[in-house]
Amino acid sequence: MSEKKVIYYEDELNDEFSTMKITPIPIDEHYDYGGKSFFWHFRRFLFYRLFAMPLAFLYLKLKYRHKIINRAVLKPWQKGAFFIYGNHTNILSDPLVPTFVSFPKSVFVVVHPNNVSIPHIGQKMRLLGALPLPDNFAAAKNFMRTMEMRIKSKCSICIYPEAHIWPFYTKIRPFPDTSFKYPVQYKVPAFCFTNVYQKRHFSKNPRMITYVDGPFFADASLSAKEQRKALRDAVYEKMCQRSVLNNVELIKYIKKTDSQTGENGENHD
Repeated sequence: MSEKKVIYYEDELNDEFSTMKITPIPIDEHYDYGGKSFFWHFRRFLFYRLFAMPLAFLYLKLKYRHKIINRAVLKPWQKGAFFIYGNHTNILSDPLVPTFVSFPKSVFVVVHPNNVSIPHIGQKMRLLGALPLPDNFAAAKNFMRTMEMRIKSKCSICIYPEAHIWPFYTKIRPFPDTSFKYPVQYKVPAFCFTNVYQKRHFSKNPRMITYVDGPFFADASLSAKEQRKALRDAVYEKMCQRSVLNNVELIKYIKKTDSQTGENGENHD
């Protein structure tokens, strides 16, 4: 049996272990998020619903025997907009899971600019619902206008608050409350989903199970800052509770000691 892969990390908030090395395009005030014309929505329907979704479904089922549990908590809220937060543990699956968690509602995913900078397919990511984070203040105004447009269209918006990918990580990393300002600002509910990995007897690939929880509401009696923190804490606590359902560890993550910091290489097989 081969030894388990080990990754040494220094900073739970900022270390990134995605294997994709991409030079991001600038997301400035001229970036077009799309969605302002009937033709754009028609193209999105064709590409997203009729082409990408069936392929995504087959990939998740065949590779991970993917299953979603407790998605019924979303049903009473399908007629309005909501935000949904997830743990960031899978390079290929993370862009796909929110589609099936939110179905039949259309979902958009807040992403790093890397996701729309991949040669040949970066622009297609926009049709799939990628909302890259802005690079400057003027771009931020454009981003927020787009966010408001999606909320008014009663869409689901997915955010990965951990921000950085740690493949197959079995715990929940601490994350800031920054992204929880959106449910507070737009007065809509928040939900969370937690992807966990479980053993399979006849495959080296684990089974991925997605647990959905919520809704979580901002407490209007608190200040905006306190509401944001309370929402973050409620989501973080629930995701931590779900993460104990992991029963397989494909990659072991170990925090570097002071003596290890600065050594060449972080990954050891």
